[in-house]
Amino acid sequence: MVADALVGDIDLIVTKSVSRFARNTVDSLTTIRKLKEHNVEVYFEKEGIWTFDSKGELLITIMSSLAQEESRSISENVTWGVRKQFADGKVSLAYSHFLGYEKGENGTLKIVPEEAETIRLIYKLFLSGRTPLGICKVLEKLHILTPTGKVKWYSSTVTSILQNEKYKGDALLQKTFMADFLQKKTKVNNGEVQQYYVEGSHKAIIQPEDWDRVQHELCKRRELGRRYNGNDIFASKLICEDCGNFFGKKVWHSTDKYRREIWRCNARYRKGKVLNATLYRR
Repeated sequence: MVADALVGDIDLIVTKSVSRFARNTVDSLTTIRKLKEHNVEVYFEKEGIWTFDSKGELLITIMSSLAQEESRSISENVTWGVRKQFADGKVSLAYSHFLGYEKGENGTLKIVPEEAETIRLIYKLFLSGRTPLGICKVLEKLHILTPTGKVKWYSSTVTSILQNEKYKGDALLQKTFMADFLQKKTKVNNGEVQQYYVEGSHKAIIQPEDWDRVQHELCKRRELGRRYNGNDIFASKLICEDCGNFFGKKVWHSTDKYRREIWRCNARYRKGKVLNATLYRR
């Protein structure tokens, strides 16, 4: 609307009130002055203010400041209420974007059996050696929808599911918080505000010991980085006793009847020098 006004398509903007025009006083005055420079007037119905009036800018400054203060007060009250619920151990979710649970009686988390099976499958595939990307391909092949009902799965979604403590029956509250009430933007909580951890807050989908195993495996794979390979059950598990590098699967005679798969140290040939390495056959 402002862009249309600046190019001459609009010469008068009628607004319900000052509080509906912009988030804060600075934005209100900056926009109104820009519009006035292009001979565009703004009328605020509730306050009866015309921006071309000599007193218009003064009144808008006062009313915008009051509206900004009211917005801040409302935000603080809402924030206090949410944090009070956290302190009381009350767990809430964005159920429409969360796989495995729905809202049950009295606001408690209720397991959705079909979705819970998907969660268990994701954990099982990960512990069997699959990467998040590999798990995505399996889920898409099985035509399983994402938490938001989409066909396409992303590694970040799978990783988030693997890291979420709610699947083992616990809940970490206040993972994010609103840093600026004017911009309405949330920020990841890195200790700026208090967090609350509730053990056994609801029924688990994944056994706690299995969840812990997944966290250990995630940490291990981060340390390995690109060296990790989830294409085979033995990948990133066989270690050379001579040099400490991983064994990799190699294929000999891939195009004839003597085809054979073997496991050999990936560092066997380094800088043209053959290192001692044990061959493992399947």
